[in-house]
Amino acid sequence: MKNEPIIARRDLIKATATIAAIVPVTTAATSVLGAERTQQTQPTQSTAAVQPAQATTLVEVRLGSGAKLTIERRGQVALFGLNRPAIENRVDPETFQALARALYDYDHDPSLRAAILFGHGERFSRGIDVEAYRAVANGEGPLAGLTHVINPLNYGPTQRKKPLIAAVHGDTWNLAHELFLSADIRVAAAETNFGQDENAHGRFPGGGSTVRFVREAGWGNAMRYMLSGDHWTAEEAYRMGTLQEMVKTPQGALDRAIEIATNIAANAPLGVAATLTSAHLAVDSGDAEAFSQLGAQYAALYRTKDFIEGLAAQSEGRPPVFHGN
Repeated sequence: MKNEPIIARRDLIKATATIAAIVPVTTAATSVLGAERTQQTQPTQSTAAVQPAQATTLVEVRLGSGAKLTIERRGQVALFGLNRPAIENRVDPETFQALARALYDYDHDPSLRAAILFGHGERFSRGIDVEAYRAVANGEGPLAGLTHVINPLNYGPTQRKKPLIAAVHGDTWNLAHELFLSADIRVAAAETNFGQDENAHGRFPGGGSTVRFVREAGWGNAMRYMLSGDHWTAEEAYRMGTLQEMVKTPQGALDRAIEIATNIAANAPLGVAATLTSAHLAVDSGDAEAFSQLGAQYAALYRTKDFIEGLAAQSEGRPPVFHGN
């Protein structure tokens, strides 16, 4: 990517606003450590379950390849770029799966110490690709049955042990905002437009905002935007505390994220990992039940008349008329 533009400006086709949520992966299963082995030659099942995962090597995917997710290595830093600019970088199951695999490989690649998520084109992402997700809406989610993946929303059976920085610009709506919230550090261009407007379209924020947005911005701030469907600015995100740094331009946001990632990469990796683990233990321990219900809650809305009305209104360019059924 050194000789290619990381964020390419282009004219984009006007499209309808997207759904703000995603069908989550299956809920986390609890594991119990087994008792001590009584026979040295016969390891128990639980002993095998706690063996460390095999090391991986994150493979680069260049911008010109046509892939929906680009992957670049810069020393000890990995860069993941959403690459569907023609449809506002909306995330379909294939993109979500590619990011899940990339995050797993990053997390298990001993040569990498920090990663960045950004978007190619005029915006970070307008969220989920609604039509593409219809096929998995009533199932267990796009990651069901897959191995060697980490949920990009960072909850479920396996979570990241290494830091992720989000560098956003332009429209950052719904699922995109939830990916933003799942990052450990967040940088945005000054013109970033945030949204979590599912309630305005017959859905609800099913990718974690009902947990993380409330926790980080405070109840009143989060409900102000989730319940109304109103959008907000980078300045407002900074005021609420969901954004750590704001810079002038999209390229500046990415450059600043790379600087922060490089600083992290220079630190002791075991210390960084222990810091993340301890902090997640402190803030996430009470969230498991809420996260575990998101998939069923979101799938149920797919079967309502209000959901169908929301889609129809978007496609017809009119205000929706909801009846609560």
